[in-house]
Amino acid sequence: MFDLIMKDILGTPAILVGLFALIGLLLQKKKSADIVSGTLKTIMGFLILGAGANILIASLEAFGKMFNKAFSVEGIIPNNEAIVAVAQQTFGTETAMIMLLGMIVNIIIARITKFKYIFLTGHHTMFMACLIAAILSTGGLTGAPLIFIGALLLGILMVLFPAFLQPYVREITGSNDIAVGHFGSLGYLVAGFVGKRVGNREKTTEEIKVPQSLGFLRDTSVSVSLTMTVLFIVVALFAGPSFIETKLSGGQNFIVYSLIQAITFAAGVYVVLAGVRMLLAEIVPAFKGIADKAVPNAIPALDCPTVFPFAPNAVVIGFFSSFIAGLISMFFLPLFGLSIIVPGLVPHFFTGAAAGVFGNATGGRRGAVVGSFANGILISFLPAILLPVLASLGFKGTTFGDSDFSAVGILLSMLIKLFT
Repeated sequence: MFDLIMKDILGTPAILVGLFALIGLLLQKKKSADIVSGTLKTIMGFLILGAGANILIASLEAFGKMFNKAFSVEGIIPNNEAIVAVAQQTFGTETAMIMLLGMIVNIIIARITKFKYIFLTGHHTMFMACLIAAILSTGGLTGAPLIFIGALLLGILMVLFPAFLQPYVREITGSNDIAVGHFGSLGYLVAGFVGKRVGNREKTTEEIKVPQSLGFLRDTSVSVSLTMTVLFIVVALFAGPSFIETKLSGGQNFIVYSLIQAITFAAGVYVVLAGVRMLLAEIVPAFKGIADKAVPNAIPALDCPTVFPFAPNAVVIGFFSSFIAGLISMFFLPLFGLSIIVPGLVPHFFTGAAAGVFGNATGGRRGAVVGSFANGILISFLPAILLPVLASLGFKGTTFGDSDFSAVGILLSMLIKLFT
């Protein structure tokens, strides 16, 4: 029963979000047809978002292999899922308990304080719970004290990070209906802060003037397809046809394979945006029930792609700018005695894209570029600084990819050393 609740229900983000929608609709005493429809569409929207993310990840993994071959890059590639999979073998029970109790702490804090955010990004909740369990164990904590302190920390983080971002989220969405619940918050916060100081929000990425003859580029799907096609083919030429056709494409011509992967990436972006739109259309009205009953004025804190539809051009600009920052950081990391962090395309896409949206909201085009560039530097240096801490726990070869995991891990390890 414990495994059913923790792994199959609370550990499945789509079910978790669907449960909150179901509770919200029940509290509003909606008709049974509306309850079933709203719950299923919420789950469906989340699954569509996840399907789009999987399409993107598969395409980015292919690009990453081509890129590594083309430029002979060696180093540590951050990957949240990989390190959590390893850590679960040692801290599986602690992670599950911290996650469950942390969610309860989140709701209690939202109920009794002015911070009304309910963190609904289930997989990031699990990742942070795992990180906290691992780091606290280095201070000699075990059993109930580790779980209690870990849950308290997790619940606080699940409320505070969305709260820090909310002023910028209101600028992005024009309302206070949703928040961003994603542990790349530090990068988005910096992007919004930097964007406001270097740019002009009136010169938005969404109003980039395109000649009439190139009007088709205003279509996000087309512009992303063309941009990624150029990028894929350039890297493919450096990687060479032999590598691609024998290792990746199963014999398909390397140019054709690159073209298909580029358009597949654009298709993934399209699916993600469709999923977000469906999710928002259902979760916001359904959440009103929780806001009215359990946690008055509660605000759902959702995954970072939630902001993508508000500035699709900034999404692409943010990804490229963050990735370029990651490439540049590779050359500077050894100068500080740090391991080389190879830019992970998945974290640079999702967090870089979101940072681009935040930077655009406060500083327009320049804000999107500079803000996401700052994010790229953060997710290069912070994971490198965290790496020795994780290595001391026996986790080698990878590290967390998003800024908040690294920042929390570094800060917690420093506090433990200070007080032990």
